[in-house]
Amino acid sequence: MSRTKPWILVIFALVCAVSWAGEWPRCLDCYRGTTPTLDGVISPGEYDDATVFYGVDGWASEFTPTTCPKDLSLIGYVKHDGNRLYFAFDISDDVLYGIDTNRWLPEGYPKTHELSREGFPWFGDEMEILINADNHWGRDDNAEGNGRAWQMVCNLTKSRLGGIGVGGLLEGEPRQVQAAWDTYQKWILTHAMDAVAKVKPTGHGYVIEWAINFDPCLEVKPGVFYTPTMGKTPMGLNIALGDIDEECRGAGNFAGFHHEDWWTGEKDLRTLKREYGTMFMYPGTKPAK
Repeated sequence: MSRTKPWILVIFALVCAVSWAGEWPRCLDCYRGTTPTLDGVISPGEYDDATVFYGVDGWASEFTPTTCPKDLSLIGYVKHDGNRLYFAFDISDDVLYGIDTNRWLPEGYPKTHELSREGFPWFGDEMEILINADNHWGRDDNAEGNGRAWQMVCNLTKSRLGGIGVGGLLEGEPRQVQAAWDTYQKWILTHAMDAVAKVKPTGHGYVIEWAINFDPCLEVKPGVFYTPTMGKTPMGLNIALGDIDEECRGAGNFAGFHHEDWWTGEKDLRTLKREYGTMFMYPGTKPAK
């Protein structure tokens, strides 16, 4: 009779002790820090107390794989201030849709830029954040579009508050569900969620800064919203970076997308909650190196 080696038991115990919020083994640690200014500029020192992450090398490609960081890449930051969750993205992108190109439309989709449930909020250069705050999922569950699980969009060249030509937040998925659409729009209009998208003054690309209120956007239990008093708390997380360039560069891809890269998940499955990674919310500041 064979015996299990002690080191295997130790590894198994450590794995079981980790409370993941998705089935993808990737995580981000989010610590408490100072409150940043949402102005589309990453000022010196503004995110020194944030966790830094990088993309899109090693991310999951939905369309044409990204092979050059000058084509598409990012430096990301995440932290909270005890009341709001903050993401910032410094994005390098060689061609900006609607700025370096005209605002071409994908064939067969004349309502692409309508700010309605028939429009495509994610068409353009854009970021998406998906959070599963209550940490529950089934095999085929997508975000429902409420404080427990949601998917929102920040587009560089259109927004709910600014209209066409002004970057910012748009209602994400499932936008065809009226309740989700209404919730997302309320969050934007009441500033429960804010985002600024701005072209960088030097280099080629843009910056997004994104703020998310714990209440009503991070509902860990029905009617209960995250606070630092809860201690270390796991939440499901996924992040997408979408890239529209000249129409010819997205030939053969849905809606002419050139790239769409996801922090976690398999191709065609990346919006399922089980495909998310994990964001650990910590009550304290980032440990000193």
